[in-house]
Amino acid sequence: MQSFGRLFLTMGLVLVIIGLVLIVGEKFGLGKLPGDIYIKKGSFTVFFPIVSSLIISLLLTILLNVIIRR
Repeated sequence: MQSFGRLFLTMGLVLVIIGLVLIVGEKFGLGKLPGDIYIKKGSFTVFFPIVSSLIISLLLTILLNVIIRR
């Protein structure tokens, strides 16, 4: 049971960090960058944040490489 508790705490911490990145990222234009595809036709809307996803992936890769290599 102790391992499940640690797993849930880790997952919760990861979700909090992702939430903070999304909130702070929105203030810097994340989600509205050139290359993010936004299509609206009538009541149908499709949003593909391609460039925003690439930037988040790059930042997380750098962060995790710094943390793991210690």
